[in-house]
Amino acid sequence: MKTETIEYKDGDVTLRGYLAYDETRQGKRPGVLVMPEAFGLGAHAKERAERIAALGYVAFAGDPYGDGMQFTDLQKAIEKAMTLFGKPGALRARGRAALDKLKSFPQVDGNRLASIGFCMGGTFSLELARAGEPLRGIVSFHGGLQTQTPAEAGKVKAKVLVCTGADDPMIPVQQVTDFEAEMTKAGADWQVISYGGTVHSFTNRDADQLGNPGIKYNKSADQRSWNSMVSFFEEVFAA
Repeated sequence: MKTETIEYKDGDVTLRGYLAYDETRQGKRPGVLVMPEAFGLGAHAKERAERIAALGYVAFAGDPYGDGMQFTDLQKAIEKAMTLFGKPGALRARGRAALDKLKSFPQVDGNRLASIGFCMGGTFSLELARAGEPLRGIVSFHGGLQTQTPAEAGKVKAKVLVCTGADDPMIPVQQVTDFEAEMTKAGADWQVISYGGTVHSFTNRDADQLGNPGIKYNKSADQRSWNSMVSFFEEVFAA
């Protein structure tokens, strides 16, 4: 498998993403953008990009902050993330920069694109869908579902899969309900899978190290949500 750190730009901000693909495969193939958690582009998102590449796609993990910035402290990560969340236009522009870079790779079929994300990365992906980006599908894993710019009727081109923890204190039930109403009003093709006994960051094996009862790895939810994504991609990339 070929992996490489790739520099790209969002305005005057230099970003450092992570490209992964099977170099033994011939021809163009679907491209999948992978947006990381609020901690920045680290081992978790890179490992997921490699797993997606192993499925036969080109994966590009985006850099949310610039210069490959990462955090280990949860509060500092949240504070940094809020600088993007406070400006919906900036959030979408940062995600669009990563998507544009993904489309530029010669191995990628620009007509078959998707975006996935974890925690903050799920919000990135949903904002790309709300903005009407030409994506076949997006998948949010324990991502924030709120927005300051709700989807307009007929604008969401991507099919949407949301995988969320039923007991996630950061994604309360009302937020899920509001999201479902937003997607229905917009006429989107959407689905939400809620995993019982599951809290935030359920896909990240290192989540337990934070010592926060609301942030915890869940092996079964991780495996089930990943399998749902695999089936979802088979559907959206089929045509």
